[in-house]
Amino acid sequence: MVASSLSSQLRSDSDELRVHWNSPLSGQQKATGKYTIGQLDFDEIVDFAREADDLGVDSLLMGIGYHMPDPLPMLGALVRETERVKFLLAYRPGLLSPTLFAQVVNTVSWMSDGRISLNLVAGTSPAEQAYYGDFLAHDERYARSNEFLEILHRFWSGEKPLSYEGEHYRIKDAQIGLGFKGGSRPEIYISGASEVAQQTAVDHGDCWLRYGDTPEGMAAAAKSVLTQGGRVGTRMHVLARETREEALADLADLMRDPDEKHRKMIADAVASSDSVAVNTSFQLAEAAEADWLSPMLYSGAVAYRGGPALCVVGSYEEVAAYLYEYKAAGISEFIFSGWPTRDEMRIFYTRVLPLLRERERAGQKV
Repeated sequence: MVASSLSSQLRSDSDELRVHWNSPLSGQQKATGKYTIGQLDFDEIVDFAREADDLGVDSLLMGIGYHMPDPLPMLGALVRETERVKFLLAYRPGLLSPTLFAQVVNTVSWMSDGRISLNLVAGTSPAEQAYYGDFLAHDERYARSNEFLEILHRFWSGEKPLSYEGEHYRIKDAQIGLGFKGGSRPEIYISGASEVAQQTAVDHGDCWLRYGDTPEGMAAAAKSVLTQGGRVGTRMHVLARETREEALADLADLMRDPDEKHRKMIADAVASSDSVAVNTSFQLAEAAEADWLSPMLYSGAVAYRGGPALCVVGSYEEVAAYLYEYKAAGISEFIFSGWPTRDEMRIFYTRVLPLLRERERAGQKV
């Protein structure tokens, strides 16, 4: 196993669930099915990050995709506009050489006092990968990811000069003058639902991430990673209100008049996707009874917003109690979004998270 003891050290430092949030990368905050693509309101993104900083958000996920601005230049600016919140950079092996990527990450670590972690994704669409000149099949992309991560770990362990010869990368006597600040390395999250994604997370990462499911479904999916000592996180949406009736009413309002053109675009993308994670999330949504996987888990927005849109819906107390069930199932981290995401972030961190922490403290006393 290449990954160091950073993951186990983080687990032993605190038993609290870690709660991250997905950062908007367009600046446009619309209702469930409405999208604005082709614009960048960076002032709004900066303001969002500053509020996340004030609220105590653990990390902001900076997503990647052809339809959104690239996260790297924005992250370089955002770390200078914030003080505490970390940034979880989503990136795909194959876009940059591992040497250059390590240089970039190390540089940001010094700009931010170490507030950068990585969410490495192998890609979900052969068509989109081809936009960037990448024509590898699903399992081959993970094989490349393993080589990429092995090289990164060797850089962060201080090896120099570094030479490597694999199927996908060849490096000769490489050196990087600026290491990761503090002599450590960033936390590494690996996304995917396939067995090869799980094994990559165990061998080279700290946390395996997958799209949501019920607590029982997540427990079954996570068993292999947990037994091998890895952490497990999930990415979902959340909608919490004072009462369940208010939550359901707001959900119905948000789902009114959705963007059917965007739904068709997502359906076409899913049909051509080779991602186990993407296909699993849509299969779950399609199999749900009346758009609910459980009384707390709404699946009706997945068709409009993709795999992350499986949504925990209820009162503040209900949502806190349901999330605590995931902890009992072995889940240690969440990455949430909302509709619109800034409003929901504010609600979650001020109204739901305190209740979740109360449950965790009570559980520790038992």
